[in-house]
Amino acid sequence: MSEEAVRDVLKLFGKRLAQVRGREKWSQERLALESGIARSYLSGVERGQRNTSLINICRLADTLKVQPGELLEFAGIVL
Repeated sequence: MSEEAVRDVLKLFGKRLAQVRGREKWSQERLALESGIARSYLSGVERGQRNTSLINICRLADTLKVQPGELLEFAGIVL
């Protein structure tokens, strides 16, 4: 996988996370507090600057009460 493709996946995941969070009307701060993940780290994930772990993806999904796979549904998201 090229560096550009990796950056694109990180950005897609970040946009999808922000989309799901927004749909649930949660602020980044609330998601950070409820999930135990630092808000600054969460912000970096949503901007596509951090490559979060599978454990954190599951933790975020659990906090948002969605399946982890829903955070990986990138169809229709434009970079």
